[in-house]
Amino acid sequence: MENDDVEMLGADSNEAGLELDDMKKRLKEMEDEASALREMQAKVEKEMGSVQVPATAAASQNNKEEVDSRSVFVGNVDYSCTPEEVQQHFQSCGTVNRVTIRTDKFGQPKGYAYVEFLEVEAVHEALLLNESELHGRQLKVTAKRTNVPGMKQFRPRRPNPYQGFRGRAPYAPPFAYAPFGYGKVPRFRMGMRYSPYY
Repeated sequence: MENDDVEMLGADSNEAGLELDDMKKRLKEMEDEASALREMQAKVEKEMGSVQVPATAAASQNNKEEVDSRSVFVGNVDYSCTPEEVQQHFQSCGTVNRVTIRTDKFGQPKGYAYVEFLEVEAVHEALLLNESELHGRQLKVTAKRTNVPGMKQFRPRRPNPYQGFRGRAPYAPPFAYAPFGYGKVPRFRMGMRYSPYY
């Protein structure tokens, strides 16, 4: 009987030892995979240039300005227009490199586009197509401006005619004397607006 118990304990310890070795092996595989993923991510970040050096940032800004000098803004574009149709319309000006029709977050066109050419001279030709028609709408063609970061124009809030005048309250002197006489307290009325909580 005692021998049977010893044999059983030996079998359990062998199984536990195999499970432990198996778990160690899996842990090692997971650590190797994690280190490989870290290396791949570092490599991708290095290629993408996520850490920009100021010289690189200046070069990219110059590149943007160069691309913008070869591009035009096209306003009042019909919502059913495709980039191919806009490209066909501006094909006579020069070689079209790219057509970008801006869309909102739902994928609906905003009604304007950017056309990038291969040559700077094509922009002057494209400006001659101002007020030309595409899909029955008169296009507005202007040279694309370069967006300068941090130079957003400040637009003050317009007053809402339905809310009335909401200016600053005039200065009121501190309450130092009782204008209502001794022992009298002004009665403040509740607001006339209905509130279901009172």
